[in-house]
Order: sequence, then structure tokens, then C-alpha cells
Amino acid sequence: QPYYSGNMVSFMMRLCWAGLLLRGPVQAFAFAPRTIRCAAMTSLKAEARHDVRSGAGMEMDPEEMKLQAALAEHQQNAPKLGFDVDVRSLVQHNHGFAVMSTNSKANPGFPGGSVVGFAPDSQGRPVFIFSGMSSHTQDLLADPRCSLTIASKEFKGAADGRVNLMGKVSLVASEEREAMKEVYLKKHPGAFWVDFGDFNWFRMDEIDSIRFVGGFARAGTVSPEEYRSAQPDPIAGFGSHIAQHMNDDHQDSTIAMVGHAIPGLDVTEAVITSVDSLGMFVKCTRTPRASDQPQQFKIRLPFPRRVTERKEVKDVIVEMTREAQAGAPAEA
Repeated sequence: QPYYSGNMVSFMMRLCWAGLLLRGPVQAFAFAPRTIRCAAMTSLKAEARHDVRSGAGMEMDPEEMKLQAALAEHQQNAPKLGFDVDVRSLVQHNHGFAVMSTNSKANPGFPGGSVVGFAPDSQGRPVFIFSGMSSHTQDLLADPRCSLTIASKEFKGAADGRVNLMGKVSLVASEEREAMKEVYLKKHPGAFWVDFGDFNWFRMDEIDSIRFVGGFARAGTVSPEEYRSAQPDPIAGFGSHIAQHMNDDHQDSTIAMVGHAIPGLDVTEAVITSVDSLGMFVKCTRTPRASDQPQQFKIRLPFPRRVTERKEVKDVIVEMTREAQAGAPAEA
């Protein structure tokens, strides 16, 4: 299921048409339709991009153009976690399962893929416990190089975050095994197999490369040094519970906050996908001007200040909701 529905390409093309393609330290994707040129495109010739073929030019309602410009400016200035904190938080607060790709011993030259349980230690290194009979165990003993693809806890599609760690996974020394058991059981309290004699402890001791995709047009790399020194965001660990509560019981408040943050952006649906210490990501649905096709896109809704505790999150959301309601036009 693609993240953008309806006029997804049209939405990004309109941003380009307005000369407002999102800029930042990492530009992973850019739409470059052959019939449209904009200044932001000239610096992206060497970048990976989607080439949208179209035989017709585009027209945009002036008011819609202004709205897209305001949206782009708002998103460019909205505070976000740094990539290193985003990655470290995603790994730390994940549900504890990931896809491991190993160099297959049984089928040389082919990757072997397995869904595995893991838990990050204090340095963010994934810890595993594998049966000696598992194919990935045999693969790692023959060649420790592998990759681990971890999706965010709330992952539902291409707009949601995922991380790929590449490195070397090795057996854990016997004197460290009790400490590894404690780490693993915090994430997987029902893992009774940790005491089985034919299971072995492994850890990704060497992380060589880290790739991150936080959603459309938000992707890049984090160095192993940046990853090790970063600390998980204090709110992201329970942010999904806040998001679910808001989505189930207070979506009208989220819609109001979106409209207040970007005046004129009237959305029919606003689903919070994640919450952190600086704000929220919200998946919005709207039908653009002069169109009958609904459109989905994700925006950043920043908090007025950084928060570090659960109560502070509630306080700022209540504050933002009241401001939005106070600024809403009276109904006729």
C-alpha cells in the first residue's frame, strides 16, 4: 500500500512548481517531471530521484499554490529529532523483532533472510539468542557479516520509519551471558528459551553502516560513532500510547491543531503516527482545491517547547488544542 494515495505525485509536483521542494541536510528523493523545471531541481541531478513522465503541463489554483507554499515553509522550520536520536530511539523502542539477512551457507552467493528477536544493550547493539539448529546461526558462524532491518513499532507503510544496521555478529563471551539475558528478558519477558542449553548468545559488536528512512523525503545515513553517542528520546518510548488515545478519542482536536498550525489546510482526517519530545508526526487526508481526489500526506506538528515527561506531553497537547479552538472561526 503506497503511503500517498490519490494525487501523491501531483502533490509533490505542486511543491516543485511552487519552487518549494523540501530542502535539508539529506535529500533522498526528488520528483523531477520532465515537463516541469524549478530552481531546486538544478542541484539534484546527481541525486537518486523518481522521474515522473508526463505529457502535459500542470496548472494550479493560486490559492492552492499559496497554501502549498505555507505548508512547505512550516515543515521546513518545524523542529525534528536529529537522525542519530531518531535511529537510536527506533531501535530502542522497537517491538523487538527484525529481519536479519545473512550470507547463506547452504546456498552460497544468496542472502538468507530470517525474522529474529533482538534487544538493544546500553550502547544500542542488538543482542540475540539463537538455536544452534537455525540456518542463520550456521550462516553467522561461517560469516559474521549481516544486516538487520528494523521497522518502527507503529510501521504500517512506506511513510513510517525503518533502520538498516550492517555489521558483524559474534558469539558473546561466557562471562557476559547473564548480563545479556537480563537485557533480552526486559524486551522479551516470556522468552523461556534463554535457558535452553542448545541456544547461544550473539551480539552485533561491530556496526559498520547505518541507513535510515523516516518517511517520504526523510532518509540518510548515521555514522556508527553518532549512533553510539546518541541517547533514545525519552518520550518516544510511550508516544505510541499517546497517539492511540488521541486517534481513538480526540481526532477532532488533532484536526483543529493542524488547521491552526497551517491556516487554510483543512483536513478531514488527522492520525498521529508518532510522538517525541519535540512534537508529533500526523498523517493527514484532504481533497485539494479544484480536485475530487483525496490525498494523504504526513506533516510534522511541533510542540511549543521540548517535553521530557508524560504529564508535560498532555499539558502541551491541551494547550495546543485550546489555542486551536480559540483561533477557529465561529460557526454560522
